[in-house]
Amino acid sequence: MRKLQAQGIHHITLVGADRQTSIDFWEGVLGMPFIFEQPNLDNASESHLYFDPGDGRLITIFTDESRTPDRKRTSTAPGAVHHLAINVSKATFSQAVERLDERGIKHSGVKDRGFMDSIYFTDPLGFLVELAAYRFEPPAGASHADVLLEAHRLRVARDDHNITELHLADAIETIVRRSQQSLSEDRSPKAAY
Repeated sequence: MRKLQAQGIHHITLVGADRQTSIDFWEGVLGMPFIFEQPNLDNASESHLYFDPGDGRLITIFTDESRTPDRKRTSTAPGAVHHLAINVSKATFSQAVERLDERGIKHSGVKDRGFMDSIYFTDPLGFLVELAAYRFEPPAGASHADVLLEAHRLRVARDDHNITELHLADAIETIVRRSQQSLSEDRSPKAAY
């Protein structure tokens, strides 16, 4: 038996209301370019809108002009999608509260997640959206997931509750030590002054 090896998210499709509500939210609030549209090939009464979330992958929305927005929170029952987290830069994140407030969008305020900061709010249909900004940049050749895996190992070894910036910094140092060569025989920390 062999795995069906994943190589990333291809796209995520959500059920929307009318076409304009989707365009106004995904492009007009979140800045995702509306890149193409075609009929839903499995349901002729729906349109299928495609947005680029910034990494070349896709967020798609099924729309139907007979559906209207309902702000009631979408289901969080087992099997339902709880929320969608969207990566933003620290520069954008630092302005998120102000930009949500100026649109009258209720939100959670900034949440400290140890390795990232988050803000939560709902789309016009009650679907929970998170803006997430990492607190670190991975070293060259490594991914955010590489750093988080190493930070997790350090956190567990130290019997700490959750990943903090200390774990992240130590993880990055560990990854650099393993992946980048040096002419020095002793790469331990020094007191140079």
